[in-house]
Amino acid sequence: MNADTLKTLLESIRDGKISIEEGITHLKDLSYVDVGCAKIDTHRELRVGYPEVIYCPGKTPEQVKRIIQGMIEKEVNVLATRAGEELFLEVNKLYPDAVYHPLARAITIKKIETAMPDSYIAVVTAGTSDLPVAEEASVTAEFFGNPVERIVDVGVAGVHRLFDKMDAIRGARVIVVVAGMEGALPSLIGGLVDKPVIAVPTSVGYGASFQGLSALLSMLNSCAGGVCVVNIDNGFGAGYMASMINKLR
Repeated sequence: MNADTLKTLLESIRDGKISIEEGITHLKDLSYVDVGCAKIDTHRELRVGYPEVIYCPGKTPEQVKRIIQGMIEKEVNVLATRAGEELFLEVNKLYPDAVYHPLARAITIKKIETAMPDSYIAVVTAGTSDLPVAEEASVTAEFFGNPVERIVDVGVAGVHRLFDKMDAIRGARVIVVVAGMEGALPSLIGGLVDKPVIAVPTSVGYGASFQGLSALLSMLNSCAGGVCVVNIDNGFGAGYMASMINKLR
């Protein structure tokens, strides 16, 4: 339940459209819904502005479907991350309006549309190999109701490609920069813009990249102000934070 849904419910009780007893029925699961394998935090969107999100690894298809069912029954939009295509096909049998985003490995089901701000989020990718993580960030930001500008393959090995896209990057309210290897791109962009930069290290690279640890440490040691860092391959976390920044009033 979000603030708009709660407001409508309270107004309906006030205006006599539904009884107090019916209102209590709607509110009895306000804090969470227990579906056995999980306790769905249906209060989260009302509390923090964003609904709970399903992280699929470690869960069986039946568990994921049970959680989705509980969310749909409470009219909560569904974002399931790190979902394989086989899982999507199982979900799609129950919910034909489910959408699969193969590059991001995400499933979305939207029952309630989210108001879009005028400002947009730029998601910038150093290399093509970073696209899965970047797309997870993009899909997450779009799911939470943000316009997203995707800027692909503008890493430091060919920095002239970046300069051609600087107008689009500078026009964003917040910038997500996704890079593997040595992770230099967020620092470079951070020194060229007056907007917050969310750096996302990826596990892309050869042996000494240590599955993204090298990029993570480079980003944490950035000498450019205004650069913050999320975990390795955490496109979801970057998209979530970018959405929060973009919707600040």
